Amino acid sequence: MHTRTLGQGLDVSAVGLGCMGMSQSYGPNPGDRAEMIAVLRSAVDLGVTFFDTAEVYGPYVNEELVGEALDPVRDRVVIATKFGWDIQNCKSVGLNSRPEQIRAVADASLKRLRTEVIDLFYQHRVDPAVPIEDVAGTVGELVAAGKVRHFGLSEASAVTIRRAHATFPVTALQSEYSLWTRDPEAAILPTLLELGIGFVPFSPLGKGFLTGTVDENTSFADGDIRSTIPRFTAQNREANHALVAHVAALASSKGATPGQVALAWLLAQQPWIVPIPGTRRTSRIDENTGSTAVALSADELADLDTLAQRIGVRGDRYNQAQMGYVDR
Repeated sequence: MHTRTLGQGLDVSAVGLGCMGMSQSYGPNPGDRAEMIAVLRSAVDLGVTFFDTAEVYGPYVNEELVGEALDPVRDRVVIATKFGWDIQNCKSVGLNSRPEQIRAVADASLKRLRTEVIDLFYQHRVDPAVPIEDVAGTVGELVAAGKVRHFGLSEASAVTIRRAHATFPVTALQSEYSLWTRDPEAAILPTLLELGIGFVPFSPLGKGFLTGTVDENTSFADGDIRSTIPRFTAQNREANHALVAHVAALASSKGATPGQVALAWLLAQQPWIVPIPGTRRTSRIDENTGSTAVALSADELADLDTLAQRIGVRGDRYNQAQMGYVDR
């Protein structure tokens, strides 16, 4: 596995692992905890050193899972987690990034993760009720106290990134970015390049759509977040299939999978981009890490660069309520 460097010199594997799906959002949760622990440890064996979780995943249980799985190899991995939601009675009811809340979340996450320090601590969503300078300053205090190593943001605008970075250095931004979600390209990527901040795309495989395994006939199980997303209505999936068919044809010509081509395209955008595809299966981790060996020519990259614009993408990436939490 190749390594890459995010901001502030944080070295991680070129492809990380998003752990959310092991505890929520994609239908019935796995019943066998031991199986998920084995999958997480197999990721380390395959060279993955970058693991992404959050207190809100579950809530809480995903951090506990990651903490237990990675405890024996803690010195070999980088663990990122997140704060920023107001969780009441095990349900998220809004945002809360007040300094006292950030400090409380850090202490609780440290215990669940079975670690003495959080490698990367993201604000999960920007809280308009709390100045970003207060957020950055509080995380800076946690860094000084030895509880956190690096500060990150998620779904933040370029203006917010600049304000936060001026208060305390931002190591990474995590936002959705893929062949069919190109929003960060206009303002976010140039800002990150200028400031020396790394980028961690979540849903780099379009919540599974870019792997070619989801089409208009796919039925989503109860609890699958995709059933709430406009882009995943049957009609929009049928329309968006043209984009995946194009990726699949290129993948076939290269002896790769569509998912590997989608990840290879992301990796080719900038050397400080580190995607975190999620999965519950070791075979998928093996496939995803193999994307680092997929070489795309200049012509192939240019073709993929304009793919979404040429073919079009139908449907928003979030429902209206979730789009309300995106800082724009």
